[in-house]
Amino acid sequence: MASPTEKDLIDITANSGNESSSSIGLGSKGATTTAWEQPQLDNAHLHYVKRGQEIADDALSTDSIVGYEAERMRARSLLTFEEEKRLLRRIDWHIMPLCAIAFLLKNIDSTNVSNARIMNTGTHRNILTQLGMSSNEFNFVSTIYYIPYIIAESPSNLFIKRMLPSRWLSRIIVSWGVVMACHAAVKNKEGLYAARFFLGLAEAGLFPGVILQLCYWYRPDEMSRRLLYFYILGNFSTVISGVLAYAFDGVSGERGLSGWQWLFLVEGLITIVFGVILYFTLPDFPPTAKWLTEKEKAFIQARLPKNAPREAESNFDFREIITSLKDLKMWLFTLCWATFTVGTTGLTFYQPTVVANLGFTSISKSQLLNIPTAFLTVGIIAGFGLWADTARLPRPLFPLLFLIIIMACYAVLYTFPSTGGVYAATIIASAFASSWYPMMWPWRVQTTSRATGSAFSIGFVNSYGQIGGALGPQIFRSQYAPHYTVSFAVAMALVGAAILCNLGTWWVTRRTEEETRILKLERIKAGKRGETVLEDVEIEEEKREIGRGGGV
Repeated sequence: MASPTEKDLIDITANSGNESSSSIGLGSKGATTTAWEQPQLDNAHLHYVKRGQEIADDALSTDSIVGYEAERMRARSLLTFEEEKRLLRRIDWHIMPLCAIAFLLKNIDSTNVSNARIMNTGTHRNILTQLGMSSNEFNFVSTIYYIPYIIAESPSNLFIKRMLPSRWLSRIIVSWGVVMACHAAVKNKEGLYAARFFLGLAEAGLFPGVILQLCYWYRPDEMSRRLLYFYILGNFSTVISGVLAYAFDGVSGERGLSGWQWLFLVEGLITIVFGVILYFTLPDFPPTAKWLTEKEKAFIQARLPKNAPREAESNFDFREIITSLKDLKMWLFTLCWATFTVGTTGLTFYQPTVVANLGFTSISKSQLLNIPTAFLTVGIIAGFGLWADTARLPRPLFPLLFLIIIMACYAVLYTFPSTGGVYAATIIASAFASSWYPMMWPWRVQTTSRATGSAFSIGFVNSYGQIGGALGPQIFRSQYAPHYTVSFAVAMALVGAAILCNLGTWWVTRRTEEETRILKLERIKAGKRGETVLEDVEIEEEKREIGRGGGV
């Protein structure tokens, strides 16, 4: 099929339903701007081209098109709108189920210790009794897990590209499955501390590794729907973990093992099996996927924004790490994560205990009372995730709304009006806390850059932002039981700080966020006309504007 000429492109832009873009010479910076003005992408200065054909090298002057590089983007129009949708569905089926199951197992294996704590309570088979631990000593189980987890996540992400995602993520999963199974053999608190330390070390890198893997396949504005699939299944870990704890609570003593030992052993073996399966089934990068045609491989890479990581880049570039460390946005997002996790992780970790202390039936049945959180979380993620994916409202509004709702729930928990009210507030707060992450990640990956830079930035934010996992449970110490009034007062202050951090981050990233939404809406409209938009968000341009003192 013939490539479009410059005249074709002029005609397309002139008749694309946007009368202001009638000249191919106009880009997103058609008007003169000063260093203090914000250069904006808007639908008055966009360029379109018909889909289903390759763009010729000399078809247009790419200097006028923000974020477009002819060498990389020539294949952006190869597929029609319907062909693109079918291709994305195929990619989803090859990647998302595997990533979602990995996240599900990670959630189950990292949080099952909170359920193990109250299994067989009042008997010699309880984990605290068998290992001779007090409640405060057990608090350290979560802290020691997160110490290696925090330290090792960023370095782990830097190995993804060199070792290949299928190999590295499989290594992570099998390693933590082995460590999880070894939990069943511990005989004292020191043994449990050692097991949790190595579990944190083994699990480090899975979640940011998966996020990085998605950046090689999807645009930032497409991440929301993919994370929707990811988190929906992943959050059923609460249901599965609660059911397993309830089930193994009843078989305690079989073959000489307590219920908590059966819980760790079975979950570890399942994880090992899945890790082996992942090695043979997870796609690495578009150019190496055997189930894609050459045209599809070229199209997938061409449709990614300029700042996206690519398989063809070098495996490691130290300069990109230095650039990331100088990036204000990385530190702001890390602060958002840190204040949020410290303020909410303790509640999640202690939810089974809080529910049990409220006096709801037996200890074993209290496990089942935690299950509603998972269903509510799935409903919130699905509803708000689809709403955010429409790009009609700024994405930062959604996590901010969630933080306000969590604050309201904490106010109820602080005042402790009634056991029913506290139970409802606990469920709602935990559900919105779990739903906060899928609202934040698409916003975060909009501002990462290149292979090494993206790997480091994503790993850094997720790792050091997880400081809440180490500090959060320490807020809920036994001396504050059963109502944990002091704990919830501290948590409210931290969630308030998270709100301020989110507002500040929104201000700094407002240009990128707005332009991402504009282009998403325009791509949808253009696709229905059989066209594609050539413009993209230019992250490097934003950095230059910041350096000159301009806005972002």
